[in-house]
Amino acid sequence: MGLGPVMTDMAGVELDAADRELFAHPAVGGVILFSRNYVDPAQLERLTRAIHALRSPHLLVAVDHEGGRVQRFRDGFTRLPAAGLLGKAYERSPAQGLRLAAHAGWLMAAELRSCGVDMSFAPVLDLDRGNSQVIGDRAYHHRADVVTTLARATVHGMRDAGMAAVGKHFPGHGGVADDSHATLPVDCRDLASFRIEDMLPFERLAADGLPGLMTAHLMVPAVDAQPVSFSRRWLTQVLRRELGYQGAVFSDDLCMHGAHGAGTPPQRAQAALQAGCDMVLVCNDRDAAQAVIDAGYSTGDAVRASRLARFHPRGVLARAELEASEHYARARAALADLDRAPELDLHDDNPA
Repeated sequence: MGLGPVMTDMAGVELDAADRELFAHPAVGGVILFSRNYVDPAQLERLTRAIHALRSPHLLVAVDHEGGRVQRFRDGFTRLPAAGLLGKAYERSPAQGLRLAAHAGWLMAAELRSCGVDMSFAPVLDLDRGNSQVIGDRAYHHRADVVTTLARATVHGMRDAGMAAVGKHFPGHGGVADDSHATLPVDCRDLASFRIEDMLPFERLAADGLPGLMTAHLMVPAVDAQPVSFSRRWLTQVLRRELGYQGAVFSDDLCMHGAHGAGTPPQRAQAALQAGCDMVLVCNDRDAAQAVIDAGYSTGDAVRASRLARFHPRGVLARAELEASEHYARARAALADLDRAPELDLHDDNPA
């Protein structure tokens, strides 16, 4: 059985009978974890092992674990800096900023992989334009070239730890103040403005072979009457054909309010998949997830399967081996010198 096109979630810290039944459905391809699913590294490793044992090839286990405000697992994990702190370090010393970004990417991925987590939805490729609370210091910088450079270093660090990266939120969420968790943001710029600014990190990392991208629930009326996550113009014409992107496309959570205008949960999922998404996220609403899964989707798309296969990681150090390694000590020591952001959570039970 291949990976299906739906990623969903679970309520507790271990699988129950309902989880096992749902995750066995052919339409499911992954499980995203949140803070509510975490106790400590040993429990997380048991949970991921149980999820992986349900299917072959195993379901992808994902998490939003960027650092700063968005880090789902804290106790027992290194507290990672917000991307904006890496941008400030780059301003002081580009060479040091790049080293820190690579350390952050490697450390994030290595700790997650040691507990069996396959992928993190990171890095953020949005620009910090100063008007988006939901992005803010999750972005590396306000300049597209700096975002590109630091994100590339983070992606390389993740790759060195055996994890494929997912850049977000295409085509750029930093230009709007509204939060798509609560409403559908509208960006009144035209495509040319996106191409010369917000889309540059996506375009350049796409050319590097970035394994995955996540869409923004964002309306850009000058480009299409459909929000980006449901837009063939954005995902098939612009992203695939014009930018030549070959990696996997993940929707942001279809249960966010910014996605509700596309209809019922099954209608949203169908629209996103038809627009060009390879996998859709349906989170924090088991009834919605069940309805989407029961709607029936083909699981035999070889191109989609090959894109998603890149997220089955290679290599892993056991937790004890990781913590005893020199690389681990160097990365933690380097990042410990950065100032820390306030201890805040961003929509802890929602994808970010």
